[in-house]
Amino acid sequence: GQEWRLIRNGVITVYGAWLLTFALCGIIAMYVLKGSIKLHEPMSGNKIKRFTLLERITHWTMAATFVALAFTGIMILWGKYFLLPLTGPAFFGAFLLVCKNVHNFVGPAFTVTIVVFFLLFVRRNLPEKGDIAWALGFGGLISGKHIPAGFFNFGEKFWFWVGMVILGSVVSASGWVLDMIVPFIQIEYWRGTMQIANIVHGVGAILMTALAFGHIYIGTVGMQGSIDAMKTGYCDETWAKEHHELWYKKLGKG
Repeated sequence: GQEWRLIRNGVITVYGAWLLTFALCGIIAMYVLKGSIKLHEPMSGNKIKRFTLLERITHWTMAATFVALAFTGIMILWGKYFLLPLTGPAFFGAFLLVCKNVHNFVGPAFTVTIVVFFLLFVRRNLPEKGDIAWALGFGGLISGKHIPAGFFNFGEKFWFWVGMVILGSVVSASGWVLDMIVPFIQIEYWRGTMQIANIVHGVGAILMTALAFGHIYIGTVGMQGSIDAMKTGYCDETWAKEHHELWYKKLGKG
């Protein structure tokens, strides 16, 4: 018990806070120094189908559940340090109870969206020509040089495999243990088991959130036109040609 408290309230709480702060500050610094990545040519007005309705619904459902889990998780782990002194114990206790219930009920829904999202997008996230060049050049983000990419670039694939599949699976599995609802497997929910699951859950969630900051940034204000396809299902032809040239050429456009 004492070892668990030292890890949770020491290592995870302290270093996790530093990691998320560093990630957030890095994104802010990038935006201040470089601003949004603009297209080299004006929008053409010609639209290309990129995502289906099911794909968009799955993405936004996963995004909504993730935000709910991230917010309530932050309150559970760090709320006592900044919210408790402002609100007092009565309000904070009631608020934290709501956060825990939301976290416990939304968690399984998040797992379902991960599975559906994986099935919908796994084929387009497999390694392909151009990934290594994109990774080595960091997508031209620093140099400004154009590096062709397929339907998804290496950065998006990294988020898919590391952020969503690996860390999402770790967070989901440990969360189901903490909720004591693991199906098909007989598990003894002893104190030690729950403490290990709690540590794994915390570490996985913090790492996933840090990566999500980057994904959310580049998918919204960090790149011109990047959010359009996930909102409407269509992207501008100029955007497709500049950011996903290999996919654009496969469509017979280039």
